[in-house]
Amino acid sequence: MEEATQEELTRRSFLTRSIVAAGGLITALFAGVGGGYFLSPLWNKKKESWIDLGLTSDFKEGVPKKVDFTVRKKDAWATIESKSSAWIVTTDKKSFIAFDPKCTHLGCPYRWNDEKKQFLCPCHTATFSVDGKVISGPPPRPLDRYPTKVVGSHLMILPDISKEAKV
Repeated sequence: MEEATQEELTRRSFLTRSIVAAGGLITALFAGVGGGYFLSPLWNKKKESWIDLGLTSDFKEGVPKKVDFTVRKKDAWATIESKSSAWIVTTDKKSFIAFDPKCTHLGCPYRWNDEKKQFLCPCHTATFSVDGKVISGPPPRPLDRYPTKVVGSHLMILPDISKEAKV
């Protein structure tokens, strides 16, 4: 009788171990697939979205020009579009500066004044020079800049906040 009992326990332990192993395998499979799904954004490289602002010949030397553009961001299956703008300045039609259109004090929109040759923020009387430096008022730093590049004869801008160059 002892042999029969020993034989049953061996089968039982084999089946128990098989069920535990199968459960562990299934759990590992689901954890791997689920973990991969949630961690996949870490492995995907974000594409830089350079935006064409037009021909470089459209910009006059020493005269800031406000340019409106549409930013498209892909979020899962939806593409979200938002309107934005930038102030473009060039001194030689080869190098360009693109300023974020918000004052560095509280984010108010500023404008260019042709008479004074300055950017003026109406909220707290801040003034900035044509190169974005603070002339007067409460702003803590110069105007924020966006990266630019010239491709062929077109001016490109990268209006990504994470890539924004603060000077």
